[in-house]
Amino acid sequence: MATRGDGRPRHEQIAAEIRAAIMAGDLPPGTQLPSIPTLVTRYSAATATVQRALAALKDEGYLVSAVGKGVYVREREPLVVEAAAYLDPARSRYSYRLLDVTEAEAPPEVGRALQLAEAERVVVRHRLALYDTDPVELSWSYYPMSIAAGTELTQQRRIVGGAPRVLSDAGLPMAMFTDRVSARMPTPEEAELLVLPPNVPIIRQFRVAVSRDDRPIEASVLVKGGHLHELHYRQQVSNL
Repeated sequence: MATRGDGRPRHEQIAAEIRAAIMAGDLPPGTQLPSIPTLVTRYSAATATVQRALAALKDEGYLVSAVGKGVYVREREPLVVEAAAYLDPARSRYSYRLLDVTEAEAPPEVGRALQLAEAERVVVRHRLALYDTDPVELSWSYYPMSIAAGTELTQQRRIVGGAPRVLSDAGLPMAMFTDRVSARMPTPEEAELLVLPPNVPIIRQFRVAVSRDDRPIEASVLVKGGHLHELHYRQQVSNL
């Protein structure tokens, strides 16, 4: 039901309610949705409005139509990512496509996170992660030139063993990293490369890795489609 403070178009409101029910398990995979006339009555909306809501959810992969039978919740599991972990292509269905490697001036948040010296530049490795053949994550990883110069991090090719191996070889193995997680609407580039349906937000992780002596050695921006992913966190709680 629409609320006074929700300024979204009615079809987006309806899609949001159905999407929430699917994600909560109230509409399990394989469930047939009520007929269009029933949904029209339930949501006090026009037929075209309900149809637009269902079309949006089909584009996002939540629903599927069976010709002559109706609309069903799709048999689909979210991509569950341990938020405090790196994707390991060697042990999963993930792979990477290297999009670009450049030397650049660091964005302000990256400069602060890496504690860069004045005028120090960074190497940026821009990648697209695939799950099977589907694009699922964009990443921009930044390395101080004081660390990256003369290493494979500056080369326009994939790195065997990844950046963690190069950093370890340089005497700077990753000891810990922290994530800052937020959500926003995608940029045009993000929407195109991740093949996002309209009006789907992205999950943004800003990750900073440090070495054993607490030296910042990598800052990354990780962008994922919000309709595909769940982030899992695990934190031990001590009894005081």
